Amino acid sequence: MKIATQNQAFFPTDILEKFKYIKAMGFDGYEIDGRLLVENLPAVKAAIQETGLPVTTACGGYDGWIGDFIEERRLNGLKQIERILEALSEVGGKGIIVPAAWGMFTFRLPPMTSPRSQQGDRHAVSDSLRQLDKAAARTGTTIYLEPLNRYQDHMINTLADARRYIEENDLQHVQIIGDFYHMNIEEDSLTGALHDNRDLLGHVHIADNHRYQPGSGNLDFASLFDQLRKDGYQGYVVYECRVRADDPARAYQDSLTWLREC
Repeated sequence: MKIATQNQAFFPTDILEKFKYIKAMGFDGYEIDGRLLVENLPAVKAAIQETGLPVTTACGGYDGWIGDFIEERRLNGLKQIERILEALSEVGGKGIIVPAAWGMFTFRLPPMTSPRSQQGDRHAVSDSLRQLDKAAARTGTTIYLEPLNRYQDHMINTLADARRYIEENDLQHVQIIGDFYHMNIEEDSLTGALHDNRDLLGHVHIADNHRYQPGSGNLDFASLFDQLRKDGYQGYVVYECRVRADDPARAYQDSLTWLREC
């Protein structure tokens, strides 16, 4: 299994040193913040060249969600995502992770009444995805549509929700990302959801059930990895988690060592 990581607070801040550190820990790639990539493209290219560590994907680094309530912010976010896709194409990155929104609204907390109808939600998200589908085609990249749990987003919560957008809009360069943490909250069966959407599953984020490092909670990573292998999954699995430990660097290394055996 190809395992990559997002940034952690204990990683070096210098870009080249960060790449060296990630590679030395034993990771196969780096999922970079989109703004960091765009604003430091020459340095990122140099770090890839020197270390051989690939930038797998980008996550974050733009302002305005694809399902943003504020139209100006949504359109601005699309422009920024397109620029990130262009930068990814220059470094060999596969694509960018995009949820419908994060932290904008949830039906599970007050006021519990959305300022926009469900039809309006679908129109905004679909329009954004169609635009990004064209940008991905132009840059040779992929949009990874991410379902979030019900407390962080009200529009796309399950892998089936993401699939519906892809199929209804006939999107050719949009795939699904499965995040074990969000899936553990929303899916009836994690392995079942992975299997049912195996044809569109292009990327995976991993954290344990409480959002901390894999192996520190109660998710059955061995079964989940077995399912991915049985379904012929060829993409990356990427650490997107907090670290709970007195020595976070050691705990992170121990987690990766443990995960390699799953």
